[in-house]
Amino acid sequence: MSQSILEEAIASHATPGTPHFVPFTVTPDLETAAAEQVSHYPSNKRSATLPLLHLVQHRFGFISGAAIGWVAATLELEPIQVLEVVTFYPGFRQTAPGKFHIRVCRTLSCAMGGSHELMQRLCQLTGIDRSQLDPHHHPIAVSPCGNFSVEFAECLAACGTAPVCMVNDDFHEGIAADKAEALLKTYAP
Repeated sequence: MSQSILEEAIASHATPGTPHFVPFTVTPDLETAAAEQVSHYPSNKRSATLPLLHLVQHRFGFISGAAIGWVAATLELEPIQVLEVVTFYPGFRQTAPGKFHIRVCRTLSCAMGGSHELMQRLCQLTGIDRSQLDPHHHPIAVSPCGNFSVEFAECLAACGTAPVCMVNDDFHEGIAADKAEALLKTYAP
């Protein structure tokens, strides 16, 4: 049987990074954290959509179809209403990144400073192939080993020290292409 358009849209395709993250499961701890977030919006539960999505992505690495369904049920919404939010904000991921997720700034200062060359070098060193990437719907490319993933990001707010990138939550400034190898060695598993 074929999937509906909605089922296909919320399907989380497996990536080599998937083994680094636990599958989405609803636990008492998650329910408690969600209830706390929802309590901040007593007159409009829908307003808790962003906080719940951040909660899920932080705990599970990305937002799966099951997570979208859970957020929708928790907030008494239709799954499409949650999917609209997930697909609107580029910070939300629908597929598993690598263990070390690298976001390279691509806005003007960083582009002029060499961010595209940095991205090329990172891909070269990790074996990542971005040629078949759908940059709008699935902007993350994962290394064959699953340890690294890359994506371009919009302004990371350090234009004076371009190019900049983030590895998970660690911020790095002045990372020209010739510094890519040293950066990766910092995170080598």
